[in-house]
Amino acid sequence: MILQAPVAPETSYRIRRLRHPAWKRVMDLCGVAVAAPVLAPLLCLIALYIRVVSSGPILFVQTRVGFGGDDFLIYKFRTMHVPSVSRDQMHRDYVASHAGGDAPIRKPDYRRDLIPGGELLRRFSIDELPQLLNIFQGNMSFVGPRPDVMRLEDYETWQLRRFEALPGITGLWQVSGKNRLTLDQMIELDIKYVETRSLSQDLRIIAKTFMVLMLVRNE
Repeated sequence: MILQAPVAPETSYRIRRLRHPAWKRVMDLCGVAVAAPVLAPLLCLIALYIRVVSSGPILFVQTRVGFGGDDFLIYKFRTMHVPSVSRDQMHRDYVASHAGGDAPIRKPDYRRDLIPGGELLRRFSIDELPQLLNIFQGNMSFVGPRPDVMRLEDYETWQLRRFEALPGITGLWQVSGKNRLTLDQMIELDIKYVETRSLSQDLRIIAKTFMVLMLVRNE
């Protein structure tokens, strides 16, 4: 009798590309058209400030996993000194180490590496403003699953559903507890958003985002 080798379980998962709603793209472009001219003086001042207080590029550019599992470049104002070695792998390992854990996930403490004023830019999410360019390019939206530093291979199969929609500057988990949530809870909220996204929900999330930022301001 000839014994057949066991068939390896299927481990690949084809990430679906859910159709990007027309209303969402219209809202994104209208938002950029309104925000860019209003914020232009602030953006120029921040860029000049970063140039004066720290040597190195004004923008922090990093590869993230986006819609459909494809890579894209995300833009932020640089809030840290240019390191002698890359922090990307350290940050990725830190986030991945929380997978399946019960502890809330918090950002690593890089305060010693911040440029003067960098903590303030991060606290009020001002460093995220250059992502208006990402929205204009069409690789991000105002609302959606937040693109993280982890790579596809760091995720469990069920978690890959978060890539079925365009990533966003803000999202459901950001207004639902943020640093009080575990990594799995964050991803569950991302998937819930993918399954239930609507114009009314996007507007509620944007409104709650401003409320969260105001609470941070008053802390």
